[in-house]
Amino acid sequence: MSMAPLSIGVCSWSLQVKNIPELKRFMDRLGITVVQIACGDPHHASWDEGEAMPEAARAAGLQMTGTMLGFPGEDYTTPQTIQKTGGFGDPATRPERLERLRWALDRTRALGLSDMMLHAGFIPEPGDPERTGFLDTLGQVSQLGQEKGITIAFETGQETADLLRLTLDELRCPNLKVNFDPANMLLYDKGDPLRAVEILGPDIRSVHVKDANRTRVPGTWGEEVPLGQGQVNIRAFVQTLKKVGYQGPLCIEREVGDQDQRFADIAHGIRLLRECLVG
Repeated sequence: MSMAPLSIGVCSWSLQVKNIPELKRFMDRLGITVVQIACGDPHHASWDEGEAMPEAARAAGLQMTGTMLGFPGEDYTTPQTIQKTGGFGDPATRPERLERLRWALDRTRALGLSDMMLHAGFIPEPGDPERTGFLDTLGQVSQLGQEKGITIAFETGQETADLLRLTLDELRCPNLKVNFDPANMLLYDKGDPLRAVEILGPDIRSVHVKDANRTRVPGTWGEEVPLGQGQVNIRAFVQTLKKVGYQGPLCIEREVGDQDQRFADIAHGIRLLRECLVG
């Protein structure tokens, strides 16, 4: 990725765009060129261009940091529904999801990229009988990525930083990394985002910049809010990323509100991040 250290970007799905020209128009208005781009299968942030999307995206001159893959059937209604349906958690959906991963790896290559992000699912704790099968699946994920020369970064939040650290150390797969989302630590109530940066630092490959307030009722969602209005402490977050040596892009993610509201919140976030990087 030939872009300035800690360059500011956006997650394409946050803008709710359906085609590359629309994405390019929004990014031009935001004054940025860096984007983490949705793979765009029919179930998650699909593209009007279909199979021609990679060619259109490359021709648009976007600085793409990597792709994001979502799986059909992932249900974010409550923390409990996503625990049942997220990532590779359910053994019954693993074969189909590994197939979808193969498709997404090919699309990532077609985009000229070498990084992909996804939610692995809720990682079972040591001692849980489900853990062995889950880790075997993540080993397969690594192998499929390796065959295509792609690094796969698991998004944080559905487990504590300590559990993710332990799991990566146990797997010992050099192409499995972390897509760090500080708000998810709060939304899922999985610990302190700044401490999590310190624990996962060497393996943070990409970042979603998002803000949130932690839930007051265990088992329910926290609240996602515009950057700077939540409990992440965005300024300290950026400083902590610098401290652990992170040099990658900062891609703003916003998953609440209509398209106009999201655009306004992302524009606000870009201004805030620029201030944080100067300060």
